[in-house]
Amino acid sequence: MSTTTLLLVLDLVGIAVFALSGGLVGVEKKLDLFGVLALAATSALGGGIIRDLLLGIAPPATFTDARYLVVPVVCGVFVFYVHPAISRLQKPLIVLDAAGLGLFAVAGTQKALNAGLNASASVGIGMLTAIGGGVARDVLVREIPVVLHREIYATAAIAAAIVVVVGDELEFNQSAVAIAGIVLAFSIRVISKWRGWSAPRPA
Repeated sequence: MSTTTLLLVLDLVGIAVFALSGGLVGVEKKLDLFGVLALAATSALGGGIIRDLLLGIAPPATFTDARYLVVPVVCGVFVFYVHPAISRLQKPLIVLDAAGLGLFAVAGTQKALNAGLNASASVGIGMLTAIGGGVARDVLVREIPVVLHREIYATAAIAAAIVVVVGDELEFNQSAVAIAGIVLAFSIRVISKWRGWSAPRPA
Protein backbone atom coordinates (compact mmCIF):
# COMPACT_ATOMS: atom_id res chain seq x y z
CA MET A 1 0.00 0.00 0.00
CA SER A 2 1.40 3.41 -0.96
CA THR A 3 1.91 6.11 1.66
CA THR A 4 -0.82 8.28 0.10
CA THR A 5 -3.37 5.45 0.16
CA LEU A 6 -2.42 4.46 3.70
CA LEU A 7 -2.90 8.01 4.98
CA LEU A 8 -6.25 8.35 3.20
CA VAL A 9 -7.55 5.07 4.68
CA LEU A 10 -6.37 6.00 8.19
CA ASP A 11 -7.96 9.44 7.88
CA LEU A 12 -11.35 8.26 6.59
CA VAL A 13 -11.73 5.40 9.07
CA GLY A 14 -10.73 7.69 11.94
CA ILE A 15 -13.17 10.34 10.71
CA ALA A 16 -16.03 7.82 10.68
CA VAL A 17 -15.28 6.59 14.19
CA PHE A 18 -15.02 10.05 15.74
CA ALA A 19 -18.07 11.29 13.83
CA LEU A 20 -20.12 8.54 15.47
CA SER A 21 -18.86 9.42 18.95
CA GLY A 22 -19.33 13.15 18.36
CA GLY A 23 -22.84 12.62 17.08
CA LEU A 24 -23.71 10.64 20.19
CA VAL A 25 -22.58 13.54 22.37
CA GLY A 26 -24.95 15.77 20.42
CA VAL A 27 -27.80 13.33 20.99
CA GLU A 28 -27.03 13.15 24.72
CA LYS A 29 -27.12 16.96 24.88
CA LYS A 30 -30.55 16.96 23.18
CA LEU A 31 -29.35 18.95 20.17
CA ASP A 32 -31.32 19.13 16.93
CA LEU A 33 -30.17 17.48 13.70
CA PHE A 34 -27.94 20.41 12.76
CA GLY A 35 -26.34 20.38 16.21
CA VAL A 36 -25.68 16.64 16.04
CA LEU A 37 -24.12 17.02 12.59
CA ALA A 38 -22.02 19.95 13.79
CA LEU A 39 -20.61 17.93 16.70
CA ALA A 40 -20.03 14.90 14.49
CA ALA A 41 -18.10 17.01 11.98
CA THR A 42 -16.16 18.87 14.66
CA SER A 43 -15.08 15.67 16.39
CA ALA A 44 -14.16 14.01 13.11
CA LEU A 45 -12.46 16.87 11.29
CA GLY A 46 -11.09 19.19 13.97
CA GLY A 47 -7.82 17.34 14.51
CA GLY A 48 -7.10 16.96 10.81
CA ILE A 49 -7.75 20.65 10.12
CA ILE A 50 -5.40 21.67 12.94
CA ARG A 51 -2.77 19.28 11.59
CA ASP A 52 -2.98 20.56 8.02
CA LEU A 53 -2.86 24.22 9.07
CA LEU A 54 0.22 23.58 11.23
CA LEU A 55 1.85 21.81 8.29
CA GLY A 56 1.09 24.75 5.99
CA ILE A 57 -1.42 22.80 3.90
CA ALA A 58 -3.95 25.36 2.75
CA PRO A 59 -6.75 24.81 2.27
CA PRO A 60 -6.82 21.71 4.53
CA ALA A 61 -7.65 18.37 2.90
CA THR A 62 -11.09 18.55 4.52
CA PHE A 63 -12.08 21.31 2.09
CA THR A 64 -10.52 19.87 -1.05
CA ASP A 65 -11.72 16.26 -0.89
CA ALA A 66 -15.50 15.74 -0.66
CA ARG A 67 -15.05 12.42 1.11
CA TYR A 68 -13.80 14.21 4.21
CA LEU A 69 -17.12 16.02 4.52
CA VAL A 70 -19.45 13.27 3.32
CA VAL A 71 -18.28 10.69 5.86
CA PRO A 72 -19.07 12.71 9.03
CA VAL A 73 -22.39 13.91 7.60
CA VAL A 74 -23.50 10.35 6.84
CA CYS A 75 -22.33 9.13 10.25
CA GLY A 76 -24.04 12.06 11.99
CA VAL A 77 -27.37 11.38 10.27
CA PHE A 78 -27.02 7.70 11.09
CA VAL A 79 -26.47 8.44 14.78
CA PHE A 80 -29.36 10.92 14.88
CA TYR A 81 -31.89 8.38 13.65
CA VAL A 82 -30.64 5.17 15.27
CA HIS A 83 -29.11 6.52 18.47
CA PRO A 84 -31.28 4.40 20.85
CA ALA A 85 -29.64 1.25 19.51
CA ILE A 86 -26.15 2.76 19.44
CA SER A 87 -26.44 4.21 22.94
CA ARG A 88 -26.83 0.71 24.33
CA LEU A 89 -23.49 -0.26 22.82
CA GLN A 90 -21.22 1.62 25.22
CA LYS A 91 -18.42 -0.94 25.27
CA PRO A 92 -18.18 -1.25 21.48
CA LEU A 93 -18.13 2.54 21.21
CA ILE A 94 -15.26 2.77 23.69
CA VAL A 95 -13.41 0.27 21.53
CA LEU A 96 -14.13 2.29 18.38
CA ASP A 97 -13.02 5.51 20.07
CA ALA A 98 -9.74 3.87 21.10
CA ALA A 99 -9.20 2.68 17.53
CA GLY A 100 -9.93 6.16 16.19
CA LEU A 101 -7.40 7.66 18.58
CA GLY A 102 -4.71 5.35 17.25
CA LEU A 103 -5.72 5.92 13.62
CA PHE A 104 -5.49 9.69 13.88
CA ALA A 105 -2.28 9.68 15.93
CA VAL A 106 -0.58 7.47 13.34
CA ALA A 107 -1.94 9.40 10.35
CA GLY A 108 -0.97 12.77 11.81
CA THR A 109 2.54 11.67 12.69
CA GLN A 110 3.15 10.09 9.30
CA LYS A 111 1.89 13.18 7.49
CA ALA A 112 4.21 15.37 9.58
CA LEU A 113 7.19 13.14 8.80
CA ASN A 114 6.33 13.24 5.09
CA ALA A 115 6.32 17.05 5.34
CA GLY A 116 9.90 16.98 6.64
CA LEU A 117 9.31 17.75 10.32
CA ASN A 118 11.68 16.37 12.94
CA ALA A 119 10.78 13.57 15.34
CA SER A 120 9.56 15.65 18.29
CA ALA A 121 7.48 17.96 16.11
CA SER A 122 5.95 14.96 14.33
CA VAL A 123 4.96 13.40 17.66
CA GLY A 124 3.31 16.67 18.67
CA ILE A 125 1.41 16.89 15.39
CA GLY A 126 0.29 13.27 15.79
CA MET A 127 -1.04 13.94 19.27
CA LEU A 128 -2.88 17.11 18.20
CA THR A 129 -4.45 15.27 15.28
CA ALA A 130 -5.76 12.61 17.65
CA ILE A 131 -7.13 14.87 20.39
CA GLY A 132 -7.95 18.10 18.53
CA GLY A 133 -11.45 17.17 17.42
CA GLY A 134 -12.48 15.91 20.85
CA VAL A 135 -11.22 19.08 22.54
CA ALA A 136 -13.16 21.28 20.09
CA ARG A 137 -16.29 19.15 20.57
CA ASP A 138 -16.16 19.44 24.36
CA VAL A 139 -15.65 23.21 24.17
CA LEU A 140 -18.75 23.53 21.96
CA VAL A 141 -20.89 21.77 24.57
CA ARG A 142 -19.31 23.83 27.38
CA GLU A 143 -17.42 21.03 29.06
CA ILE A 144 -13.80 20.82 30.19
CA PRO A 145 -12.14 18.61 27.55
CA VAL A 146 -11.76 15.05 28.81
CA VAL A 147 -8.10 15.02 27.84
CA LEU A 148 -7.39 17.81 30.35
CA HIS A 149 -8.86 16.35 33.49
CA ARG A 150 -9.42 12.60 33.37
CA GLU A 151 -8.54 9.33 31.67
CA ILE A 152 -5.44 8.28 29.72
CA TYR A 153 -5.95 9.78 26.28
CA ALA A 154 -3.16 12.04 25.05
CA THR A 155 -0.59 9.62 26.46
CA ALA A 156 -1.94 6.84 24.25
CA ALA A 157 -1.72 9.11 21.20
CA ILE A 158 1.85 10.09 22.04
CA ALA A 159 2.84 6.44 22.40
CA ALA A 160 1.45 5.64 18.94
CA ALA A 161 3.22 8.66 17.46
CA ILE A 162 6.55 7.56 18.95
CA VAL A 163 6.15 4.13 17.36
CA VAL A 164 5.68 5.77 13.95
CA VAL A 165 8.71 8.02 14.41
CA VAL A 166 10.94 5.15 15.50
CA GLY A 167 9.68 2.94 12.69
CA ASP A 168 10.38 5.69 10.16
CA GLU A 169 13.90 6.19 11.53
CA LEU A 170 14.61 2.46 11.27
CA GLU A 171 12.98 2.33 7.82
CA PHE A 172 10.51 -0.38 8.77
CA ASN A 173 7.50 -1.19 6.57
CA GLN A 174 5.05 1.72 6.89
CA SER A 175 1.91 -0.42 7.01
CA ALA A 176 3.37 -2.64 9.72
CA VAL A 177 4.48 0.39 11.74
CA ALA A 178 1.01 1.96 11.36
CA ILE A 179 -0.66 -1.20 12.64
CA ALA A 180 1.75 -1.39 15.57
CA GLY A 181 1.06 2.23 16.51
CA ILE A 182 -2.70 1.79 16.29
CA VAL A 183 -2.60 -1.39 18.37
CA LEU A 184 -0.47 0.30 21.05
CA ALA A 185 -2.74 3.35 21.35
CA PHE A 186 -5.80 1.11 21.31
CA SER A 187 -4.42 -1.13 24.06
CA ILE A 188 -3.37 1.75 26.32
CA ARG A 189 -6.74 3.48 25.91
CA VAL A 190 -8.90 0.38 26.45
CA ILE A 191 -6.88 -0.99 29.38
CA SER A 192 -6.74 2.40 31.11
CA LYS A 193 -10.51 2.82 30.68
CA TRP A 194 -11.13 -0.69 31.99
CA ARG A 195 -8.83 -0.20 35.00
CA GLY A 196 -9.95 3.37 35.68
CA TRP A 197 -6.49 4.86 35.27
CA SER A 198 -6.01 8.61 34.82
CA ALA A 199 -3.15 11.07 34.71
CA PRO A 200 -1.88 12.40 38.09
CA ARG A 201 -3.83 15.34 39.53
CA PRO A 202 -3.14 17.73 42.42
CA ALA A 203 -3.94 16.28 45.85
